[in-house]
Amino acid sequence: MSVQAIIEHKLNQGLNIVQLDIENESHMHSGPATESHFKLVLVSDDFAGKRLVQRHQLIFGLLKDEMSNPIHALSMHLYTADEWRARQQQAPTSPECLGGSKG
Repeated sequence: MSVQAIIEHKLNQGLNIVQLDIENESHMHSGPATESHFKLVLVSDDFAGKRLVQRHQLIFGLLKDEMSNPIHALSMHLYTADEWRARQQQAPTSPECLGGSKG
């Protein structure tokens, strides 16, 4: 099973998801890893009443095994359904990589 599929499975098991977009951004980064950098856009009312750090902790808890290896970077954009509508269903664009041999 791909890392992306594992992420999707674990998040679907652990949260009531309205929308889930996982983008493998490994190609934008230096190094040989092909499944190490991901962008996550997740909409769930399970985030209601939670501060941003609590939302991140929830995701890190669900993906704890993958976060130690193979995931090197996980960009998270986490919203309730109301927040997502207020953003007109748009997540920020990922910046160019400046790390490793690209810096």
